[in-house]
Amino acid sequence: MTELAALSTDYEVVEGEPPELLGRNLVSAGHMFTSASAFFFMAFVFAYFYLRSLNNAGMFHPKHVDAPVGWGTAVMVLTVLSAVLARLGLADQRAGRRPQWRQKGSLALVLGLAAIVVQAVEWATLDFGPASGGFASVFYGWTAFMVLFAAGAMFWLETLVATAVRYRNQATPTVPPGHASGDPDRPGSDIANPLTVIRPGLEAFSFFWTFLAGVSVLAWVVLYLI
Repeated sequence: MTELAALSTDYEVVEGEPPELLGRNLVSAGHMFTSASAFFFMAFVFAYFYLRSLNNAGMFHPKHVDAPVGWGTAVMVLTVLSAVLARLGLADQRAGRRPQWRQKGSLALVLGLAAIVVQAVEWATLDFGPASGGFASVFYGWTAFMVLFAAGAMFWLETLVATAVRYRNQATPTVPPGHASGDPDRPGSDIANPLTVIRPGLEAFSFFWTFLAGVSVLAWVVLYLI
């Protein structure tokens, strides 16, 4: 059955797509995903202020339920610094400074992962759970999904950095036929030059990661300062 599918596939239809088209698709997809994420996190902002206004039985934010400002500040600062480095790395990539972009991208990856680790450490030190009132529920839900989104973003950045490092010594990389497709019958390369998709991929990532850094700042203000 697999052989029939391979023999009947018209590969000329799916090959030869201009890299510029893929680049535009990546940037557009990044913007659309960021817009969808904005509506997603608006739910936590609404939940916080709605439950706070109700404050049923005065149990929205009991006195013993306090999020440590120090841990929250550390998570926010690490996330913002990572986003800033990603933007600076994008500027380097646009200017053709490939070594500098790889360095800044790698450091942004380390800082983003550090933010996730620090958030996990904060959870381990808390003496309240998600059922300890409305504030606690919003706190755990908001920070948990921030970690989930941040982990996905760091995987995204890792693939960009890994591609740049892999082909760091090649201006025009040679990609074997069928590379990354898992299809030995594919006669052409999926991506003729992987380096052509790094810039649009980094633009899309940086746009999303900057947005997530902004959400981190908002979470810091709402969950730790108000």
